[in-house]
Amino acid sequence: MSLKTKNAGRIAPLALYQEVAERLRQRIFAHELPPGTWVDEQALATQYGISRTPLREALKVLAAEGLVTLKPRRGCYVTEISERDLDEIFSVMALLEGQCAADTARKATDADIKRLLDIHGELEEAARTSDIDGFFEANQAFHQEVQLIADNRWLTQAITDLRKVIKLSRHHSLFIDGRIEQSLAEHRLILNALGRRDINATEQAMREHISSGRRALAKIAAKREAAA
Repeated sequence: MSLKTKNAGRIAPLALYQEVAERLRQRIFAHELPPGTWVDEQALATQYGISRTPLREALKVLAAEGLVTLKPRRGCYVTEISERDLDEIFSVMALLEGQCAADTARKATDADIKRLLDIHGELEEAARTSDIDGFFEANQAFHQEVQLIADNRWLTQAITDLRKVIKLSRHHSLFIDGRIEQSLAEHRLILNALGRRDINATEQAMREHISSGRRALAKIAAKREAAA
């Protein structure tokens, strides 16, 4: 068997379990597989037309990301996120994204600041037209651009992993009255500090922005609990 043939045989299984992991990841984020759901491996394997081996490899990937929990002798479950989990995750996120913002203030060029202002313009337009999905996408783009400018792949990876876990929450902070306007105001403070290249102020503004998002989620949870 040639080396080319051997390599071709090794690549296919790797691509398969990664594709399966991505499909399951998106179903989890869409809450087609809600938190606490038992993952029926046999049913999924049949649905995808694959053996259970790549499926189990995919579940290991998702377990490493914190999206599913593997329980001995009980199987695999979509991870449930408690209010305490969110408190702890957001406190870490505030530190990490604050550091990213500080690095961005230190490294950003005028062109970098211009890109952030352009993205913020998309945020403003989405808010004006009450486009929640557009606002969410522009907000994600803003934070990703800050990470890109900061240029620290370890920080970016840690933030990306934590944001995946946050998506397990049943709530979304943008749904609370006044949160979009508040988020815009927080972004303006971040941009103002960045424009001045004020490292400390930029870091603090970003930390407060992340913490404010957590407080909004807590209000939603409290209202739903009171109504239950």
